[in-house]
Amino acid sequence: MMKGFFLNRDKFLNILDNINIWDVLIIGGGATGLGIALDSASRGYKTILLEQSDFSKGTSSRSTKLVHGGIRYLAQGNIKLVYEALQERGLLLKNAPHLVKKQRFVIPIFSWKMGFLYWTGLKLYEWLAGSLSFGKCKFLSKNEILKIFPEIKPDKLKGGILYYDGQFDDARLAINLAQTCVQKGGILLNYFQVKNLIKKVGNKISGVIADDLETKKEYSIYSKTVINATGVFSNAISKMDESKCTILIKPSQGTHIVLKKSFFSSSNAIVIPKTSDGRVLFSVPWYDHVLVGTTDTFLDKCILEPKPLEKEIDFILKTFNKYFIHSPRKSDILSAFSGLRPLVVSHHLSHSSSTKDISRSHKLMISPSGLVTIIGGKWTTYRKMAEDTVNKAIEIGNLNKVPSLTKNIKIYGSVSSSNSNNNRKKQSSCWKKYGEDEYHIKKLIQDNPLLGDSLIISQEEDNKDDKNKYSSYYSCTKAEVIWMVRYEMARTIEDVLARRLRLLFLNAKIAIEIAPKVASLMAQELSRDESWEKSQVASFKELAMQYYYPSDPSV
Repeated sequence: MMKGFFLNRDKFLNILDNINIWDVLIIGGGATGLGIALDSASRGYKTILLEQSDFSKGTSSRSTKLVHGGIRYLAQGNIKLVYEALQERGLLLKNAPHLVKKQRFVIPIFSWKMGFLYWTGLKLYEWLAGSLSFGKCKFLSKNEILKIFPEIKPDKLKGGILYYDGQFDDARLAINLAQTCVQKGGILLNYFQVKNLIKKVGNKISGVIADDLETKKEYSIYSKTVINATGVFSNAISKMDESKCTILIKPSQGTHIVLKKSFFSSSNAIVIPKTSDGRVLFSVPWYDHVLVGTTDTFLDKCILEPKPLEKEIDFILKTFNKYFIHSPRKSDILSAFSGLRPLVVSHHLSHSSSTKDISRSHKLMISPSGLVTIIGGKWTTYRKMAEDTVNKAIEIGNLNKVPSLTKNIKIYGSVSSSNSNNNRKKQSSCWKKYGEDEYHIKKLIQDNPLLGDSLIISQEEDNKDDKNKYSSYYSCTKAEVIWMVRYEMARTIEDVLARRLRLLFLNAKIAIEIAPKVASLMAQELSRDESWEKSQVASFKELAMQYYYPSDPSV
């Protein structure tokens, strides 16, 4: 039954030991690196990717969960970027329908003049999408808006404009991209840290020195090309190449909060296109919750686990409360998380105080030694970024020229098995995200019914007064954890609860509660001892408390 393209760390290490030189070596396992690995492997090049933590640990698991052209970029006049993103949005829906879906968005109108401008912009947005359009925009009356959004404040509301964009699960797509890469012959290793570059005569890069963070073993890995796809951490790799090299990156932090559906019950998303400080605010249904964000705050330094700033949380709550009847407090936040955007700035913009001045287009840089660095861009355009990067790597590494195939490659998971397809319409989102693996996970339960037990305590056992505490999404099973360890290369509790089950991003308190159960299941699979379990639970709890607001200091 198992075909061998699942993620298996031991198997990948064996392959690594048996290949002397690779064609393409990628540093960084986020959206950009994974996209490059898939593009490269599908062209037939010997491809290896190294990630210092888990796949999509950084920015790529912390997005607003939107596959979109970017309506705000139209206002900046960046038609080329919007057009490119809309084409890629259409390809993503075609190639990963189990994770990407069309989503209805509404922009409320409080001024007829602004309404006319929004309508003009959205018609252009629709036209740019061409045959890949997700749907036609439509004007809605005030009564229609109030019906769709019963929680919105009616004050000064004139009406609204309905338009269509895309939504997805970012971290799940990252795992599926890794699986698709393996399907095409590539290998990927998480918890594998590059600590130096290998150079040959002429100061040309010929590989990397990296440590397996699990076994502490050092590897010298040789490759015809080395690609730096580490996003906000690109400077760390560039300095290994040239100690004085500095890529001008201005990291911007985007913070989101997650609330219960009782604050925003609509299945439609809403966009506040111009908030008090000029930023866009989204309120988007996601896995039976509502995701609200994002901020755009410059930071001085990049860290792997960025923390939401109090001023960002206050801004989101204040803006949300301005437009909606129910006013959530900090104690109502189920989870709050931040991601860093690697914005590349020109020298004349290096002192700008606004991120809107900085392009979201991706940039390719080639150092004298041959190091290829890709920076910028966004999730929606990951495939085009990858194609451009591999085209450049072919030139740098003098590889046989093969065209990109990724426009027509179905992402792993997109083809549902016949066993589950019959119930596709009735299927809950917690199973749909697995695509074809749903059948395999349910087969584990069939073979061992105990694995069908839920990780979450039943609502009857919990406080009956808190009827909204557990959403239907929380019905995760033990089998899913087993699957993630065996076939998705989950190595820590965080890997499972943050990026594969998404519970840390949805409800930090519940994630903390079930961490011991997850640790026990993982310890058995990974042959770890009790001290490993305790250490994992302790470190996960410390991490999860950064996402959690247990009390409201204003009360």
